[in-house]
Amino acid sequence: MHAYTTRIHINKAFLGIAIVIVLQTVLLNGLCQAYNRETPIVTAVRRVGPAVVNISSEAAVRKRANPFSGFNLNPFFDSFFKDYFAPHYEHRPERRALGSGVIIDGKRGLIITNAHVIANSGTIKVVLQDEREFEAEIVGADPDYDLAVLRIRSEDRLPAIEMGSSNKLMIGETVIAIGNPFGFSHTVTTGVISALNRSIRTDDRVFHEFIQIDASINPGNSGGPLLNINGELIGINSAIYAKAQGIGFAIPISKAKKIISDLIQHGQVIEAWIGITVQNIDAGLARYLKIPRNGGVIIKGIEAGSPAAKAGLREGDIIVAIENRSIVSDDDYQTAMRGFSAGNTLRVKIWRAGETANIKVAAGKFPRSLARDLGFRLLGVKVENLSMNSRRHYSISAGTGVMIADLDPESYLARIGAKRGDVIRRINEIQLQNTEDFTRAVVKYRHKNSIIILLQRADQGYYITVEI
Repeated sequence: MHAYTTRIHINKAFLGIAIVIVLQTVLLNGLCQAYNRETPIVTAVRRVGPAVVNISSEAAVRKRANPFSGFNLNPFFDSFFKDYFAPHYEHRPERRALGSGVIIDGKRGLIITNAHVIANSGTIKVVLQDEREFEAEIVGADPDYDLAVLRIRSEDRLPAIEMGSSNKLMIGETVIAIGNPFGFSHTVTTGVISALNRSIRTDDRVFHEFIQIDASINPGNSGGPLLNINGELIGINSAIYAKAQGIGFAIPISKAKKIISDLIQHGQVIEAWIGITVQNIDAGLARYLKIPRNGGVIIKGIEAGSPAAKAGLREGDIIVAIENRSIVSDDDYQTAMRGFSAGNTLRVKIWRAGETANIKVAAGKFPRSLARDLGFRLLGVKVENLSMNSRRHYSISAGTGVMIADLDPESYLARIGAKRGDVIRRINEIQLQNTEDFTRAVVKYRHKNSIIILLQRADQGYYITVEI
């Protein structure tokens, strides 16, 4: 019994020694072995970094020296014009706004960024990671989507990134943002996707379907790429929400592709048109028409010969979904339509006479024949290009725009005192050179509740807010 007990003690001793030796070996190997520091984030940044650019836009800041301070100006106008005649301004030093962008086509030198980065810019300069500097031209920009396309010209092929997909993003997945916050070139931040399909209301518009991330997006990051862990481009960072702290927002790249394609091909976004007008369904309308009030918008008008008419949609139909996207309000309908282009076929789910049906509608481009009449319907004006005769007759000394040739006496513009011979120089951010620009602006803003017009009379200009 004593010998057996002794053997047990000896075995325990050997076991303890063996454990100590194993632990020492593991610890020594761990101390000597270096960890692999090249994580997927490092790999992604190394690959994509050369395609990320620093954008600086320069614009002269001008202070208006009001030449009309001694005149008794008509009070019906909203405010004095801000940027009418250069001679009426005293120039101050240039202002430099920093932002980011990413090259998507190295052969053609195409760069995508945010529209607000290059808004009101003069000379636009682009600096690459290798410190090469280029002057850029604007291919197209759309403030409603906060996207812009620039072009730089190089004899050598430029580094570029291919656009990925944002259709299957997951809340919680790792993302990487690259940009130039506060001028610190090629700064990398990481985070996770916090939410999808966010709507953000700013001072003058609402942006939809944004990716929310927990990585801060500062003004210098704006326009830079948002990557997934594999280094694929899934979004364009946008610092449009000044109140955000510790969070950021990005435009999904799958949504941006359609806009970018339009900007490259046409210089503007060509929105899908199916030829209907809709309105929300309130409790009173639901009772009157004896329809369920559980969402949807009602078609209140259809253009003859439009895609909607050809597809069989009718006035009184209730649209409840477009391509599996639920439609609850007019805002939902307008947001859904902005996701399509002319040529797309839309599957529209409607409620009619107690039954649901799916109708395919081939979207088209807003027809020019309707566009010519749209300005009169919405604004009560018909316009024509400026000529030397009209300039002399109405004492128009400088500037471009379109002249009011006819005016509906019942229109808002007529009621506040506008008259034939006045010149419309700008509608929202679109500067008007001719009637084609006027038509384009009216078509673009036809769904807005109001627009801002810069109106000129002789040597005086005024900004006017017009409800449409």
